[in-house]
Amino acid sequence: MHRLVHGVHRFQKRVFPSQQALFEKLAEGQSPSALFITCADSRINPSALTQTEPGELFILRNAGAMVPPYGAVQGGEAATVEYAISVLKVQDIIVCGHSHCGAVSALLNPAAAEGLTAVKQWLTHAESTRRILAENYADLTDPEQRLNVAIQEHTLVQLENLQTHPSVLAALSRDALRLHAWVYKFETGEVFAFDPEHGRFQSMGQPSEKKSTRVSPSDSGIRKRHHAAIIA
Repeated sequence: MHRLVHGVHRFQKRVFPSQQALFEKLAEGQSPSALFITCADSRINPSALTQTEPGELFILRNAGAMVPPYGAVQGGEAATVEYAISVLKVQDIIVCGHSHCGAVSALLNPAAAEGLTAVKQWLTHAESTRRILAENYADLTDPEQRLNVAIQEHTLVQLENLQTHPSVLAALSRDALRLHAWVYKFETGEVFAFDPEHGRFQSMGQPSEKKSTRVSPSDSGIRKRHHAAIIA
């Protein structure tokens, strides 16, 4: 706690004075261009990752970067999504998963959440991810690769869940909104974005014509896609 308090003092003495004009302007209101949905994991810093300033991102964080289908839970996710689109008029929604995700790992290994009643209940909203892995990747037995694919599938499922939200569907229908799936590999700094044209995650740092390494094909029953090998 001492470190956090010290950090506040440094912010007030060194950071705030150099950006005072920005913060005074933010007091008048916000107009972020994107809603950034990611995990509560302490190893992810959305503003550092995207090199954005205060006021540029509207951020939603929870365990596993989950967006339950509309009406499935009376939580803050639906309200945050609706406010971002209907009031703030964001033009993009990014769902950003990440390597070594504890929530997805617990989904694949339920024993890891034993005794964590709230966590186990929350993970029931990821049943689609669990079933995709069980039914479409039964032959993928390597734990590391299985987690890798699960993280990617889980991130894409959230885009589908977003499309059950009325505010999202309305904005999509008038071409006022774009949805993006990213996976961040924090040990290397790489970010992989899903390319719907080629049906795979590709590094945002590689030329568009360079093909990503495939791990395993998937047919979820909704769409066919391949994935980049994001975790070595």
